[in-house]
Amino acid sequence: MTALPNELRHVLIPTDGTQSSITAGELALKWSSMHLAHITFVYVVDTAVARSMAIASRKTEQHMREELELNGQHYLDYLMSKAEEAGLTSAKVIRHGVPYVEIANLAREVGAELIVIAQNSGTRQHLIGSVTQRVIEIAPCPVLVFK
Repeated sequence: MTALPNELRHVLIPTDGTQSSITAGELALKWSSMHLAHITFVYVVDTAVARSMAIASRKTEQHMREELELNGQHYLDYLMSKAEEAGLTSAKVIRHGVPYVEIANLAREVGAELIVIAQNSGTRQHLIGSVTQRVIEIAPCPVLVFK
């Protein structure tokens, strides 16, 4: 098991827009402010979900991806405003793909020392297992799960 460093410099906070992920992000901000850590927020447009939604709605897959991305932008903007209120530096990232893969890859790319995620985050949890569980399995750093 990997121990947390005494001083956290970079925390990755994924959100999928659910109330639990927003709450986890807000709590993570309070906790991160003690370390003055840089925060990266990420929203992943799940391409499989976009494809399924396109079929069900008779819209194009591209249209569904754009709608999901717009929703994600709103969630990220909200969390960014909370980070600014807390005096933290932050960035936001939107990715397209498989959520747990994109979250773990981004953690590697930005050198995150901690990922803070909500339990049962993600829209595909019943199909392939919890996104949170998959992040825990492949993350390059410790993962703090908020219930």
